Amino acid sequence: MLLPRILAHIPYRTAADISAVEIDRIEYDSRRLTDGGTLFVCLVGARLDGHDYAMQVYRRGCRAFLVSRPVDLPPDAVVIETDDTRAALAEISADFFGRPADKLHLIGITGTKGKTSIALMLTAILNGSGCPCAYIGSNGVVIGDRTIETVNTTPESRELHSYFDIMVREGIRYAVLEVSSQALKHSRVRGLTFETTVFTNFSPDHISPVEHPDLADYLSSKAKLFTDYGCTSVVYNADDPMWEEIVGASPAKKISYAAETEADFSAWEIAPYRSRTALGIAFRCDHAGSQTPVQLLTPGEFSVHNALAAIAAAAQCGVSAAQSAGILSRTTVRGRFELVQALPERTFILDYAHNGLSLRSALNVLREYHPARLICVFGSVGGKSQNRRAELGSAASALADYCIVTSDNPDYEAPEAIIAEIMQYFDEKCPHETVTDREEAVRRAVRMSRPGDIVLFAGKGHETYQLTEGKKIPFSERAIICDECAKIETEVISSVHAQSV
Repeated sequence: MLLPRILAHIPYRTAADISAVEIDRIEYDSRRLTDGGTLFVCLVGARLDGHDYAMQVYRRGCRAFLVSRPVDLPPDAVVIETDDTRAALAEISADFFGRPADKLHLIGITGTKGKTSIALMLTAILNGSGCPCAYIGSNGVVIGDRTIETVNTTPESRELHSYFDIMVREGIRYAVLEVSSQALKHSRVRGLTFETTVFTNFSPDHISPVEHPDLADYLSSKAKLFTDYGCTSVVYNADDPMWEEIVGASPAKKISYAAETEADFSAWEIAPYRSRTALGIAFRCDHAGSQTPVQLLTPGEFSVHNALAAIAAAAQCGVSAAQSAGILSRTTVRGRFELVQALPERTFILDYAHNGLSLRSALNVLREYHPARLICVFGSVGGKSQNRRAELGSAASALADYCIVTSDNPDYEAPEAIIAEIMQYFDEKCPHETVTDREEAVRRAVRMSRPGDIVLFAGKGHETYQLTEGKKIPFSERAIICDECAKIETEVISSVHAQSV
């Protein structure tokens, strides 16, 4: 594609003749392969500045650069300057891929908690109702039977439009996106039009030097989804006291859901249930004079809120509450209260709870199922959100019967230092141990479990890696649990056999 066509919707300045410059790739990561057909966009990040890598990229063959400040490059480099390269990246990516988002029905979900569960529930409902739907969020990109791993909850704009392009070519009509506060703040979803947007809840989180400087910035970033992206319907949680501050300024039609008050979609007769192999919750959904029984394969009142949000959003796409309920009765969400059925009479649960509020909520919910012991394995990520560590230590020691404090994506920070900081806020009256290696911690928890116990593995959820010193090391908590359980069963069989000989 000719460069002037790619730049058609952004303001720019250049001294070069770009009329005949052909571009076949847009790139912003200097670690990726670049050549003479690449337009390299210099982005300024929390830690790194793409402008500092321009010469390195030039030496590898790239000759076209989009910058927001001067760069020192040889005279044969084509340098285009614009005020905001992140905003520009969103616009030029849309044009480069032929504006595929315009051919999709986009649904955006934001909030502190629940985004992934609601998004995956809604995706399952739409697909099950004959509306081909893809998903983009914390669990990656899911298009049909294919899952693509991603780095961010909401990918960078260049990736977003490439995924939209694949969706359109494969016959997808709907796309459900988890829209993070960082994506809204840094223009990743700039230029998109969301037909329906969903607000889940709001609480302090992601406040750090590399995320949001303060709570006001976090709140204002969230609120943009409901005012700046053309939505016609807003589905919101009327039980959250911040709903009006977040969505109140939106001119769109507003649809409420609640489990504690009257709403357009409300839940009544909420009751947990437990079988030998599953935990869940049931309720009655009231909407427009109709009553629909709903039974979920995940526990907790937050699951009720998540299901109501998905049912309400699906209704904006023409799917009835009864249709949604039927699909949800057989839907599970990977890494969100995900059950691992591996040893009789023990309940192993994987969950992404990685801040104090979500961990406290998860442990309180599991208490409702009267475990013999509630064991919690958890850690905290390195390099950001240090305030989470106090919350995590306090929540776990207050609500679990036994804790194993371990590592969780330490990255460039020493896991021992993270654990030590958590322990400053941990109530020593709670029985516990610290195990730096997470695999060892997981195996230890499985080994110590007894009939009637519930073991919560918190923090990793759906993730299939440990982030250590900038590298993603393959790590499957589910696989480790299953492997250790298989070893235990083999040992039991061998012991019984030995006693019978």
